[in-house]
Amino acid sequence: MSATHALELRDVKRHYHQGARTLAVLDDANLSIEPGEMVALVAPSGAGKSTLLHLAGLLEQPDGGDVFIGGTACGRLSDDDRTAIRRNQIGFVYQFHHLLPEFSALENIMIPQLVRGLSQAEASERATQLLDYMKIAHRADHRPPELSGGEQQRVAIARAVANAPLLLLADEPTGNLDPQTAGYVFDALEALVQQSGLSALIATHNYDLAARMDRRVTIAEGKVKAG
Repeated sequence: MSATHALELRDVKRHYHQGARTLAVLDDANLSIEPGEMVALVAPSGAGKSTLLHLAGLLEQPDGGDVFIGGTACGRLSDDDRTAIRRNQIGFVYQFHHLLPEFSALENIMIPQLVRGLSQAEASERATQLLDYMKIAHRADHRPPELSGGEQQRVAIARAVANAPLLLLADEPTGNLDPQTAGYVFDALEALVQQSGLSALIATHNYDLAARMDRRVTIAEGKVKAG
């Protein structure tokens, strides 16, 4: 294994039990993502996209094989160690923004930095920079209900990368947006990846956006294959 991989899934197995039946969602699945690479995960509903993202994000443990983040084997780490890696090296973006409605856009981006231990001044400075980079600095003091869907999702992306992670995992990040707004949000995400060297695995049903990424993969018969 190359320690330069931001993410590597090596011979990963994930099975679920339904009564007496065992459902093999992933079976010796392999995937590696390099620093600065954007990979689209395009697969039918029920193929295992969410399971793969949960394993890559250390939200679930594999039944076999291992998951490596920045070269570190994570499959058998303690819960505390897995939590630390999630907090410091992985960012998550979902179809719904999940912003805290009682806090402003700026404060939502500051919170994960404060949890990590940064001072309020440091967190505020970086949050302001990210909002400016996402072209919504003028909305810094607005709460989520006062933002458009595209603005909410750009704040969610900024929050996900606030702690400068190695890896961004996104599950249908433009799924709730109209095509034009989805394009604006993806433009901002793409620029962020290119400028920061961040790696991204993005599950999407939007084939136009998938075609703009460096590579496309799918899940078939429990394996990760070129899409």
